[in-house]
Amino acid sequence: MAHGPALDDHDITRALVVAAHPDDVDFGAAGTVAAWIKAGVDVAYCLCTSGEATGDLATPRSAIADLREQEQRAAAEIVGVTNLYFLRHPDGRVVPGLALRRDITRVIRTFRPDRVLTWSPEINWDHIVTSHPDHRAAGEATLAAVYPDARNPHAYPELLTQEGLQPWTVRELWLADGPRQRRNHAVDITDLMPLKLAALRAHQSQTGGMAGLEEQLRGEFANQANYAGLPEGRLAETFQVVNTA
Repeated sequence: MAHGPALDDHDITRALVVAAHPDDVDFGAAGTVAAWIKAGVDVAYCLCTSGEATGDLATPRSAIADLREQEQRAAAEIVGVTNLYFLRHPDGRVVPGLALRRDITRVIRTFRPDRVLTWSPEINWDHIVTSHPDHRAAGEATLAAVYPDARNPHAYPELLTQEGLQPWTVRELWLADGPRQRRNHAVDITDLMPLKLAALRAHQSQTGGMAGLEEQLRGEFANQANYAGLPEGRLAETFQVVNTA
């Protein structure tokens, strides 16, 4: 599985990561993003929410949203991403409806990525905490935006007639945190783990109180590397890669 079915990174010009919340990409795929950028890929993030459904009850939700967007921008910059889109759908209430599909379609037609990475719409029963309903809803909406919406000129005609956004065909879809048996591609992130950890620490409001975070993550990504057949001592992020061209 380590070499998998994915297109070569050097054949990819742009990649878009669509996640439900700030910090999702850093927990699930920041090592992979850093590898893409090292290979010369231009990467952008699209966050469906601003992660405002967290923190103490006394703090205004708008303040939490502002903080978490700032943290995500800082984390993105650590791995080399400076282009971020915040859709600002309600945290904890993400639904894969037409509004979200349209918003993601708009971003795809604007950024025009060859590759899109998002979260699996399926439940990972082995690690249920990664299968937050918002994650799965974001993944389902992104899948619909990739196919058929972004490439179909009749989908959301206002994007074409009013905004001038031409249809775009994404060549490849990567799904994170799905059922392990569906994962068919691994990215060795061993040498990029310090960048991933630094990006996660930028989300201070979320990770500041997590004791043993590095040890926990190294154990998880060692398990993924082992599952993918990588040599002992390596760390990997694993995905289900789907040809969507």
